[in-house]
Amino acid sequence: MPASYVCQGLIEFLISEHSVARVLREYLVFKIVPMLNPDGVVLGNYRCSLMGFDLNRHWQEPSPWAHPTLVATKNYLMKLDNDENVLLDFYIDIHAHSTMMNGFMYGNVYEDEERFERQSVYPKLLCANAEDFSMTNTSFNKDSVKAGTGRRFLGSCLHPKAHCYTLEVSFFSYNTITQGTVPYTEEGYFKLGRNVARTFLDYYKLNSLVVQTKRNNSKHISSRKDSSGSLDAAQVRFKESS
Repeated sequence: MPASYVCQGLIEFLISEHSVARVLREYLVFKIVPMLNPDGVVLGNYRCSLMGFDLNRHWQEPSPWAHPTLVATKNYLMKLDNDENVLLDFYIDIHAHSTMMNGFMYGNVYEDEERFERQSVYPKLLCANAEDFSMTNTSFNKDSVKAGTGRRFLGSCLHPKAHCYTLEVSFFSYNTITQGTVPYTEEGYFKLGRNVARTFLDYYKLNSLVVQTKRNNSKHISSRKDSSGSLDAAQVRFKESS
């Protein structure tokens, strides 16, 4: 499933030894639920659970019997939000879209103009990092049909500083200015997940720390030169995620 591949790309990047990932792990805490619908997905369903429920429409009053994964996740998020030692900044729910192209986001509409404008920052930064992400398809709404979604419900009850989004990615392909229409592959979805992670570096303005990390690593590696003064190329190569 596309959303699972995006999540996998995000997780694999965050636990990697990439210089950006190391900085993100040092300064931020990521809480990741890899899949909320395991029983449905194992049967081949991409939307409904084993019992036939669209879980992303039952966040308001989930049933412990019918929607146990929602209850557990919702309770945990409420616990984090009420913890005075925790700053819950983001909630991002990843889904695949069956008709639209590219990656894009849904956000909420708020009466507070400053809050409404603030939530547009992350999608714009992601668009700058990911060629397959579309700001044109990204929208902010309060459609009553979507009232039971995670980003709508949590946007109404979490701290006002928390940003709640749905990240959608096409089942099919994405459009680019230079290449036209490009079919998504597993690697394409992984790449979007990596870019989701990298964008937090820009959002929290941690870029300078990556440069410092690379310098420190270079100094550390230099101290391990062999007697001939040469270095193993694999030791000094810094790979940037593609």
